Amino acid sequence: MAEKIIIATDKAPQAIGTYSQAVKVGSTVYLSGQIPLDPTTMAMVSDDFAEQVVQVFENLTAVCEAAGGKMSDIVKLNIFLTDLSHFATVNEIMSRYFQQPYPARAAIGVKELPKGSLVEMDGIMEI
Repeated sequence: MAEKIIIATDKAPQAIGTYSQAVKVGSTVYLSGQIPLDPTTMAMVSDDFAEQVVQVFENLTAVCEAAGGKMSDIVKLNIFLTDLSHFATVNEIMSRYFQQPYPARAAIGVKELPKGSLVEMDGIMEI
């Protein structure tokens, strides 16, 4: 098996459990779930859904860059939502961070997320 390289940056929230922000194996980077925490305060950015989505994308961007990649290198994105009726908002904001060809994606409705977040995303990046 290829060497595992742990990716960490202070530009994204620090892990709040027993996980790494990302792990690189070969040219593949596995991005841990990001919730809308401000990396400097470790507090939720807002109760507003759109602001939470933006912060999650900003956190993912920071981890991608720390791994030597960029958002366009994400090949699979998983989106977890506590309310699937907000999906159009996710699509609109996602279009600010991605252009075609878009990554493969899943959107999953869940009962709840850590710290009362309304959205969480994780992904796989190929660099």
